[in-house]
Parts: sequence; structure tokens; C-alpha cells
Amino acid sequence: MNIDHYENFPVASWLCPKPLRPPIAAIYHFARTADDLADEGDVSTAQRQADLQAYRADLHAIFQGQACSPRWAAQVFEPLRHASLQYRLPLRLLDDLLDAFEQDLHQNSYADRPELLNYCRRSANPVGRLLLHLYGIDDALALQRSDAICSSLQLINFWQDFSRDGPRGRVYAPRADLQRHGLNEDQLRRCQDSPAARTLIAELCTWAEDLMHQGAPLVHQIPGRAGWELRLVVQGGLRILERIRAMQFASLTQRPQIGALDAPRLLLRAMLMRPQSNQKETS
Repeated sequence: MNIDHYENFPVASWLCPKPLRPPIAAIYHFARTADDLADEGDVSTAQRQADLQAYRADLHAIFQGQACSPRWAAQVFEPLRHASLQYRLPLRLLDDLLDAFEQDLHQNSYADRPELLNYCRRSANPVGRLLLHLYGIDDALALQRSDAICSSLQLINFWQDFSRDGPRGRVYAPRADLQRHGLNEDQLRRCQDSPAARTLIAELCTWAEDLMHQGAPLVHQIPGRAGWELRLVVQGGLRILERIRAMQFASLTQRPQIGALDAPRLLLRAMLMRPQSNQKETS
């Protein structure tokens, strides 16, 4: 199955230290496969739930030193078993990811920003914390900044994907924000563009951008080339927001993307990130 994925966290690229590429790839394949079980293909909700429960059982089996089922063993659980033994990966963070994917099966809207951020705490933040764990970074400020970056990336993904999520019946714009602008969930499910909707999206983009800038100083705590990868991830997220602004916040009707032509701009902005400043990059 060939699925076009948007990633809100980096895959093990050449910028990562070579010894860490296998565990990062293992974490990626674990999260990607679980997300596909929850979201892709023509499968009933009951079957998705059963698949995720079986997937969680295999996860717990390898952490208990037991055999997992053959279904996902080669691509997911054997590499993850090796990574967990070598780096003592926290099971709780992997469980949090599965909690979020299971939540997607029965919840398709959110009351307010705190409730949505609680979803991001389990759907996105564990990935950043797992990467910090691999780098041996565990101080409170670094974790806080990682959470801000990951939550921001998740929100940016939501604001980028209005035109995809709406037809699937999912609304990630909080109801409190919708009501403040005189909108309702059904209008977003129908991807109904309007001045009020664009004003809403503008505010949501500002929220995500502020979170990203709160977390951005983390790039200076990550050593070597991996710190440069994080710089590019941060700048990539900000570039998506810039694209949404350039289309006058019409992301209900068209999906903004970045591509190879954006690479020089992203690299320049990554190079301009300075430890002493948390100001917005505007170049």
C-alpha cells in the first residue's frame, strides 16, 4: 500500500548520528504503522480497534521479553525490541502514541484548546521526548521546549489538512474558537470557506506559531548534525504557516505544501537561528 504521508517528526536522515538512525527508524515505523491501522484503508472501526489492541499486545510482549506475533514483527517489533534493549526506551511514551491513535477512532472534535493540546500530548509530544531520550537529554526545560515544538507541528498539520480532515468528518479547530467566530463544526466538515473561517484559521496559525517559537531554542541543546535537522524541522513548520498566510488562510479549500524549491530558504533560516534570540525569523 502506497500512502502519501505528511510527517510531523523527522525520519532518520543523514543528519542524524549514524548510531541513532536504527532506533529512530524503529520508532518511526512503530508510530507510522499504528497511525495507518487507525486511519488508512477501508476497514471498520471495530476492526481498527482490534488491530490496535493486538498491536499494543505485541508492544508489551517485546518489553516483557516475550515473542510478538509475526504480523508486524519484521518491520516494527524486532527493530523496536533491539532499540528498547539498547536504549531503554520508555514504554509509557509508546503507549501514549497508541492511546492517541485509539482516540482517533471515537473522537473527531475537541471542545477547547486545552483538550486539543491534551491530544497532542499523546499524539505528537512522545516522539520528541523519545528522540531526546536517545540523545540523553532529560532536563525539564528541554522537555518543555520539545513538547512545544511537537504540539506546534501537530497543530500545523491540522491547519494544513483542513481540506482532508473535513471530508473524513474530523474537526480539529476547537469548538470554543469556532463559536467565537460564529462558526460550527459542520461548516468545517464541508470545508465551507468564508471570511469568518479565514479569520479563525489566522488565529489558529498564530497559536501554532507562538508554540513553535517557545520551543525553538531547543535546537541549540541538540548536539551536532541532529541539531541542524531540528532547525530544519522548525523552519519547515513555520514555512507551512507562511504558505497558509500567502493563500490568505484559505486552507479549507486547498492544501499548502512545501517542496524542493523551499530548501534554500529553509537552510538559510536554519543557519540564522541564534541562541541569544527567540525572535521570529522573517528573512
